[in-house]
Amino acid sequence: MFEKLEKRSNKVVLRGIHARAEIMHPATRVWRYRVHPQGYIEGEDLPEKHSFAVLDPRELPFDLDDQGEKWVCSAGDSSLHITFDGKVNLRLDGAPVARIDGVSGTLEPAEPINICTSILTLYAPPGESYMGFGEKTGPLDKRGLKFKFWNTDIAPHQPDSDPLYQSIPFFMALHAGKVWGFFLDESSRSEVDIAQSHPEKISWKVEGEGLDMYFILGDTPAEILRRYTEITGRIPIRPLWAMGLHQSRYSYESDEQVKKVISLYRKNGIPLDVVHLDIHHMEGYKVFTFHPQRFPEPLKLSRWAAEQGVKIITIMDPGLKKEPGYGPYEEAAKKKFLVQTNRGDVLQGEVWPDPAVFPDFIRPEVREWWGAQHQTMLDQEIAGFWNDMNEPSCTTVHSPHDPRKVQGKTLPDDAQHGKHYHLEVHNVYGLCMCRATFEGLLKLQPDRRPYIITRAGYAGIQRYATVWTGDNSSYWEHMELNLRMLLGLGLSGVTCVGSDIGGFLGYSSGELVTRWTWLGVFFPFMRNHSAIGTNYQEPWAFPEYLPFIKAAIELRYRLLPYIYTLMKEGTENGMPQMRAMLLHYPEHGAHFDDQFLLGENLLATPILRPFQTHRSAYFPTAGWSEFDAQTGRLYGSGYELVAAGLDRIPMFIRPGGIVPLTEVTQSLGTAYWDSIEWQVNVQAEGEYRLFEDAGDGFEPGEWTTVRIHHQNGKIKLTREGRSRKAESLMVYGHAGREPYRVELKKNWKQITLDSTDNQ
Repeated sequence: MFEKLEKRSNKVVLRGIHARAEIMHPATRVWRYRVHPQGYIEGEDLPEKHSFAVLDPRELPFDLDDQGEKWVCSAGDSSLHITFDGKVNLRLDGAPVARIDGVSGTLEPAEPINICTSILTLYAPPGESYMGFGEKTGPLDKRGLKFKFWNTDIAPHQPDSDPLYQSIPFFMALHAGKVWGFFLDESSRSEVDIAQSHPEKISWKVEGEGLDMYFILGDTPAEILRRYTEITGRIPIRPLWAMGLHQSRYSYESDEQVKKVISLYRKNGIPLDVVHLDIHHMEGYKVFTFHPQRFPEPLKLSRWAAEQGVKIITIMDPGLKKEPGYGPYEEAAKKKFLVQTNRGDVLQGEVWPDPAVFPDFIRPEVREWWGAQHQTMLDQEIAGFWNDMNEPSCTTVHSPHDPRKVQGKTLPDDAQHGKHYHLEVHNVYGLCMCRATFEGLLKLQPDRRPYIITRAGYAGIQRYATVWTGDNSSYWEHMELNLRMLLGLGLSGVTCVGSDIGGFLGYSSGELVTRWTWLGVFFPFMRNHSAIGTNYQEPWAFPEYLPFIKAAIELRYRLLPYIYTLMKEGTENGMPQMRAMLLHYPEHGAHFDDQFLLGENLLATPILRPFQTHRSAYFPTAGWSEFDAQTGRLYGSGYELVAAGLDRIPMFIRPGGIVPLTEVTQSLGTAYWDSIEWQVNVQAEGEYRLFEDAGDGFEPGEWTTVRIHHQNGKIKLTREGRSRKAESLMVYGHAGREPYRVELKKNWKQITLDSTDNQ
């Protein structure tokens, strides 16, 4: 395969008659291996590549050792070994971690696009688990499954549906104490077979001329995730209000209906921060417009909602209606900003508008133009944007085309995005749309944090948008399916995620909405959403269950100091807020996907079946305590039976865990909390840092550190940082006692507990 090797500065270049490759070292314990394994290659080097996922590719120095039968690239404790026939071994501390058994490819000349395939084969040792792959169905461990990466508008999706709306070609492998990550930065259509066809092989086929691979080595799953997000980017901090409850409907069809929904939330004393407007707010499905009869005065609506503490978010679809006199279409057509057919005409299709045309977000100048269009909406004081149908979805292609080149409800493979064919950039279309919106909002409102929700995306989408899992259904099975999907997205670097509470399609029961709302307490994006033609599922639609739904939402608002801090930590380390057990307890395996951690300190075991009041929960260590419960029961390690009526979700605080709670408010303002009740499980020493800031903007915030110390048979708690109006402790696991509350003096610095003093 390779005949020559040349070391150039911080890169190794390999050449063969029909193959070219490069080896680079972009970050500590990360190796990049880029190869074109087939066909005619012009010149001595690989062509330059633009990555949509990796914005700042680096090339760190490394050593090269020619050992005759192989070359060894090494840096620190990691190394990459490659042979003349293209086989690659990755090692950490000298021990083998990952292996490429082969790369191959074919090239078939065709018009207008050559038909290229590149195939990678990875060794899959028995017992190794594979997690991640972005938004995919199935259990957390994807071994034995097969997936396609091709963003697809699918409604409804089912437990075995594939592909879905996101394409994130990254996974994490775990086996016998070893962990590694793999990212294939190829945006063309691809398919992976995860030891399904062959029990010891992962086969990944890309419909493109190359393979751009990143191998990420480390000691723990958390380290793998941190290094992956160092490459593809981490979330920017969201505004605090976006962490509150969102209410949506396809559609609230008038401003009066929106006011009624907000008023009923306030009448029932239920916290609410955001209402979403779906497609019926537009005039003729034209984005950047409002329907003149249904929403005649959007600015007045926004300001009225703001008086109630509620923000308005509008849906934004990429398809522009082709209509004379419609400003965005006229300007985009004049500037040639629209996707074209392979013959050079503007491509036309049908989405909600018909006919529709599509902005070419792949080009920087189009992204800048699209971002600037949002001034129209900001003038109406719209607070955030919900990017939908951005796979891109196209139900019918009107322009002349070869139907064999259309896979799913989208544009033809040979549609033109500047210098790129749609086949190459389909999977990054949604990512680029979100980037356009994000960068535009930063320019238009530099003192505010952009807030964007998206259905479609690619690796790196976390830099710009919150992801929701699309058109789910009102089934108990979908609630569990969505939980697994959210955990998988978190293991793929996408930390701000959510699914539609109660289910979007179908008819939800009061019990299902209740249980889903309790689960949604832990979603970074908490939204109740339902479809046209189905029953309404706002909390008061189920009077019998209203007290339980309200209690769940109030728990969400009490937990916000903890959840907001987790979001801030995610901007620094890439860790999700909802965490699969394996992120902190990999030694227990990768099969726990019906329970999860919120941060490191809380364990949630949701009820996922109708009429259930008990379930089995697994505790990775002894000493976990019931959280916010009267009994404060302690649990040993292993499986235990736990109980929960409709008035709660089974949740537990770990030994040494510290969780701040605040008072319930009807809506959110600042993230400087006036009142904090520190929940502390004092069975072990522990430390926790609370982050506080204004809740919006970019001024630096403040950190408060609380520690649990064990000294001479007594327990001492200390605090460093900001004081507030009211603070207290809720103490769990202290000398066999039930949980008890301790009022704290203002500006307290330390307090000592003992086994007899009630404090």
